[in-house]
Amino acid sequence: MAKSKSLIEELPKIVERGKKEAQRILDNLSKRNRITLQTNELVLPTKAKGGLNLFLGQKTKTEDKQKWFNRLIYGDNLLAMQALLAGDPATGMPSMRGKIDLIYIDPPFDSKADYRTKIKLPGGDIEAKPTVIEQHAYSDTWKDGTVSYLQMMVPRLILMRELLSEQGSIYVHIDWHVGHYVKVIMDEIFGKENFRNEIVWCYTGPSNSKNWFPRKHDVIFWYGKTENSIFNPNNIKVPYKKLNTGKTSGIFKSEYRLDESGKIPEDWWADITNIGRIQSEILNYATQKPEALLKRIIESSCPEDGIVADFFAGSGTTGAVAEKLGRRWIMSDLGKPAVMIMRKRLIDMEAKPFLYQSIGDYQKEQFEKSQFRTIGDLAHVIINLYGALPFPQQEGIPNNLGYIKSSKTLVFVDSPAKMTGYPTLKKAQQLRAGFMGGWNKVVVLGWNFVPDIGKIINELNDPKLEVLVIPPDLLDKLKTKASYEKLIKTGKIRFSSLQYLTIKPIKVEHKDDKDIIEVELDNYMLLSPDALPLDDKNKEKLEEIMGKDPLALIEYWSIDPDYDGVTFRSKWQDYRENNENLKVSRKTKLEVPKANGKRVVCVKAVDVFGFESVAVREVK
Repeated sequence: MAKSKSLIEELPKIVERGKKEAQRILDNLSKRNRITLQTNELVLPTKAKGGLNLFLGQKTKTEDKQKWFNRLIYGDNLLAMQALLAGDPATGMPSMRGKIDLIYIDPPFDSKADYRTKIKLPGGDIEAKPTVIEQHAYSDTWKDGTVSYLQMMVPRLILMRELLSEQGSIYVHIDWHVGHYVKVIMDEIFGKENFRNEIVWCYTGPSNSKNWFPRKHDVIFWYGKTENSIFNPNNIKVPYKKLNTGKTSGIFKSEYRLDESGKIPEDWWADITNIGRIQSEILNYATQKPEALLKRIIESSCPEDGIVADFFAGSGTTGAVAEKLGRRWIMSDLGKPAVMIMRKRLIDMEAKPFLYQSIGDYQKEQFEKSQFRTIGDLAHVIINLYGALPFPQQEGIPNNLGYIKSSKTLVFVDSPAKMTGYPTLKKAQQLRAGFMGGWNKVVVLGWNFVPDIGKIINELNDPKLEVLVIPPDLLDKLKTKASYEKLIKTGKIRFSSLQYLTIKPIKVEHKDDKDIIEVELDNYMLLSPDALPLDDKNKEKLEEIMGKDPLALIEYWSIDPDYDGVTFRSKWQDYRENNENLKVSRKTKLEVPKANGKRVVCVKAVDVFGFESVAVREVK
């Protein structure tokens, strides 16, 4: 009782802290350093009709507005919602404030679950821990138990309210772990007067519980943003047994008939089967929900052509059902396995073209919250962690440079707010040649990289240039001076090589008004296993597979036969799960309209850990 009482006393403080964090975010939306979404790809499922030649930001002929694309976003939903609220004038993406009609979320249930992923590979299974970004988020969520969980939820719920339209609704799917606390918080954020229903979803299944009744129901809290929230009961009526009053002969002998006209379901839903019993939908995702559940919610609370959002999207049931029902959708998730499952699910169901986006500003956001006042201060710390010495801070010397005297190596640290690409590498080469009389070698340490960084490195073909990855969780490990000193002492920071893809020369056959292009994968170089979320046993398994067949690590690959250098438009794709041997096809042929002059072909591969690599080739 004492623990529950202390948490109840803590609730007002949790809500107040969450409100302050949300207000800070809202106040920063118009500033130059606002979070933006990086568009990785316009996904065009192979059989999808239309949308093939649309450009982002293009205005339609009938309406003076941007063409709508559904959006799958990889990243922390707090940052994703910031970006959606701010919009992005550079790409023509408007703010989504007040434009979303329905939000459904199925957040983690404060269960302290181990979010490991089992990866099935031809040479044996590998068990991967969450990525460093996921681990950081999970550790923040669970570090102080339920208090931390609720602190995570409050600012997110506030931003969701900002995104909802005046007739919008939010459905929060939760269970017994924290449902009662979440209800109190939602009363505060959305108002008790806007509470609509506490829906109980009942299901059944085996249980090994011996000390309590099997827990076989979840709770879904439904709130409107205002009293005018949309509700379409006629869309969701269910048949029911109706008393046939004309043939009643005593209370125990009453006869019933099925009334096909239907009734509105009560607030307990026992007629929707749990996903474990729907074989056709199973995607081997632990918290997957049945499509029938989302169908009822969407049909009742979102108008036709309305916008549905899910910020803990998991296996993508919300988007899949919205797609089938003709609603527009936005989904985001922090887990790379979840995003890959969603992407494949949408492609397999021949969804309309959709954008795949990501948060490109994790390190920038972490830097702004860190103790470092300038990028130069951070660069000096990284130089020391790499084992080099920073140059003294004085006029004329860049504050992101260091050196290793014994090997005459120059060390160049890029900014966490930049994408390391061709300009950075050329600058590093110039500094190696001319700075302080020249150096034998230059090492570039970067946080974020342009998609075709592998192609750039190959084309430069410079053995005296080395490009390494700064660990993405480094800023989280540098929160205090003591943690920095510990890292220096233990030397546990590893700067890894980049992963990259190579393809064989592309063959082109000209046929009337068509070109038949043949694309074949050549090799795949993965990050060092030390940089991956694996224990020693799984690292050994991975190294063995990498040695035998590195292309076996490709989860899927896709082709844009007319790459414009800006937006990747996936017009062909293959998943390893589509093949019995759990390997992607290594070679394919595409028939495409004849190109005028040179054609630029871009091939994107995503490995089983979610890392992307790109190879770009010009063909005549």
